[in-house]
Amino acid sequence: MSNAYEGFTAEERAAMKEHAKELKAAARRSPAEKAAQAERDVLAKIAEMQDADRVLAERVHAVIAANAPGLAPKLWYGMPAYALDGKIVCHFQPAEKFKTRYATFTFSDQAKLDEGAMWATSFALIEMTDEVEGWIGTLLKQAVS
Repeated sequence: MSNAYEGFTAEERAAMKEHAKELKAAARRSPAEKAAQAERDVLAKIAEMQDADRVLAERVHAVIAANAPGLAPKLWYGMPAYALDGKIVCHFQPAEKFKTRYATFTFSDQAKLDEGAMWATSFALIEMTDEVEGWIGTLLKQAVS
């Protein structure tokens, strides 16, 4: 068994390149232009996704808009993310992005989800039911409180 470092995967390198491109594009815009373009970029990225991921991402985007309107959409490593005061609070990772079995919805350490000595921050997402939407909405409200 080898412990040799093999470097980043092709998917990880592609994500890093996307992030660098996002940062360069954002640096050239005014604050108002950044916000409007960031929303368009997120919606365009969602529209590019394969069917299963796209449906989930569209619903996640709608739940965030309804429950945490103070979060600003932006791309983060080529994924839809949502920030408060410029800091990522949560993001949607499509299954296709890193060739995983399921999509994930993840909160960063900026989210105020602290509860006891341990709490969940990342959730596997395979279907968006009314119950799941409600749960995400509740977590979002807590995250930005």
